Amino acid sequence: MAIGFGIVGCGMISRFHAKAIESIRGAEIVACFDNYAPGAEKYAEEIGCTAYTDLDEMLADERVNVVNVCTPSGAHMEPAVAAANAGKHVVVEKPLEITLKRCDKIIAACRKNKVKLCTIFPSRFNPTMIEVKRAIDEGRFGQLTLGDAYVKWWRTQEYYDSGAWRGTWALDGGGAYMNQGVHNVDLLYSFMGDVEEVTGHVGTLAHTGIEVEDTGVATLKFKNGALGVIEATTSAWPGLLKTIEIHGTWGTVVVEEEEIHKWDFAKKSPRDRSITQKYGKGSSTSGGAADPSAISFEGHARQLKDFIKAIQNNTKPAVDGEEGRKSVEIILAIYKAAWTGKTVKLPLKSDPKIPNKK
Repeated sequence: MAIGFGIVGCGMISRFHAKAIESIRGAEIVACFDNYAPGAEKYAEEIGCTAYTDLDEMLADERVNVVNVCTPSGAHMEPAVAAANAGKHVVVEKPLEITLKRCDKIIAACRKNKVKLCTIFPSRFNPTMIEVKRAIDEGRFGQLTLGDAYVKWWRTQEYYDSGAWRGTWALDGGGAYMNQGVHNVDLLYSFMGDVEEVTGHVGTLAHTGIEVEDTGVATLKFKNGALGVIEATTSAWPGLLKTIEIHGTWGTVVVEEEEIHKWDFAKKSPRDRSITQKYGKGSSTSGGAADPSAISFEGHARQLKDFIKAIQNNTKPAVDGEEGRKSVEIILAIYKAAWTGKTVKLPLKSDPKIPNKK
């Protein structure tokens, strides 16, 4: 019996969810919901599913087993909680939400209703990143010393002007960190472990009419003693591929998008040559460096396969709600550090107050 998916929010990212689900044997999109009726109807016609403009009606559809929340970031909580209360498993596009309080409400609702929850972070499922994580888990880096993430992208003014929610605290929840940089923040956390404290600076340098940052730098101290840097921007023309650098006393790895630029360890492995040949020069895509639609759906497909397996086997998905919450907390700590000019320790006790917001 096929697992039926219901899509909430029929914008750009929902198309990637659709392609991913369509590629999975035993999975199908049976319904979609959007407040904007023409959007829901167009999506339903494209996909071949039932369109709804009433969320409760879609959640009452017995064919829907899993609900994928593809609304703007600050509008994830309400449909996610409603889906959980309806007994549906929940997939939430990144970030899980834009505040810890709202993240926690989603997590609590899924736990209460005993449904599975995952936060979409497809980069974790990229084969290159899986190899990096394996090398870390095998101790090949020795003592981890530095973990750096760089997302130096470009977004036009038209990009921010194209949707009233873009660049707002209420629905975007932040700028270059919360929207674009969150994937690399999650990757860095998954590689280096929990963050102990951060410092940061943010600014809006290249765009007008937005409330959030388009440029930011942060330094991190991880609980394992390692240090790190996260840079995130949408002001770097023409847009560069995102980069992760992991360094330790026995090894260094540098990955640009999915392409390995440096894979060097003091203690060699027979697999090193095949890894660098397979994931080295020429293996990368363009990512979303200048065009947010220029991403692959394959990472989504890998993660949704993992989620389906978790449902079928009643196991924990690889990136559950608690894992998804981590990157939100790190980003909020960076914002708080930038706004206060102080070093901020984690875990955060509460959500930071946005300056000049009543």
